This record gives sequence, structure tokens and C-alpha cells, in this order.
Amino acid sequence: MMMIWIWLGAIALFGVAEAATAGLVSIWFVAGALAALIAAMLSASVPVQFALFLVVSAAALAATRPLVRKMRANKAVPTNLDRVIGQTGKVTETVDNENASGAVYVDGKTWTARSIDGTVFPVGSLVTVSKMEGVKLFVEKNKILEGVK
Repeated sequence: MMMIWIWLGAIALFGVAEAATAGLVSIWFVAGALAALIAAMLSASVPVQFALFLVVSAAALAATRPLVRKMRANKAVPTNLDRVIGQTGKVTETVDNENASGAVYVDGKTWTARSIDGTVFPVGSLVTVSKMEGVKLFVEKNKILEGVK
């Protein structure tokens, strides 16, 4: 009788842990605890209950893990970083690393900018965004214009 309460508590504990986390963390243990609860209600021995808990938990994990991995792989959320890297921007404030100044208009927004290699870019220059750190873009000579010259 005591094991019935222990397995009910385990189901509740793993269920709350699952609800409190963003990803699938303990749902497999809920299934294992449910199987062990049924075994306890049928008067199975404690070692059989624990073995059933482990086997069902492992089987649930093995059966659902590929599905979970596939679901997570398709949930890439584009960020500002994804959109601006490699894009061409127009310098709206002279980019000068020595004077800690510079702004570039790209993707409909004005961003603080610095030169990747120390080159000074005057207002109106076209530049290519190389990387982003925080909300600051690092730019270089426009790659499209390089190919033309």
C-alpha cells in the first residue's frame, strides 16, 4: 500500500517538473512511474516495480527522443543577427574606430557600427556587415563593390 503512494508522489513530482520546464525533461519518468503504480496495485514486489519503472522510462525515452529532436530542429527562430550578417548597409555617421563613432543603416534600422579592420568609412559609403556583438555591427568594405573594381 505504501508503494502506491510513493508512485503517485513520483508521478506528481515528475509531472510538476515537466510542467515547470520549457523542454521535455521528465515526461518519460511519468510513464515509468505510472507502470510501476499499476504493478504496485497488482501486488508486484518492490524490485519488480523498480525494474518496470526503469524499463518503461527507458523505452519511452527511446521511442520519443527522435521525435523530440526532429521537433526542436525545425524551431530555429531568426534573429536580427541572422538578417543583417552579410547584408549591405549605408554609412549614416562616419565609421571611425579611433573616435569610437559610426552608424550604419541596414535592414530598415540604424545600428552603431565599427570597422572590422580599422578602415574609416565616410558617410554615404556602402559596407558589408561582417559580424555583430551585442547591438554593434562590425563592417568591412562592401564585397559587391570589391568584385566590380
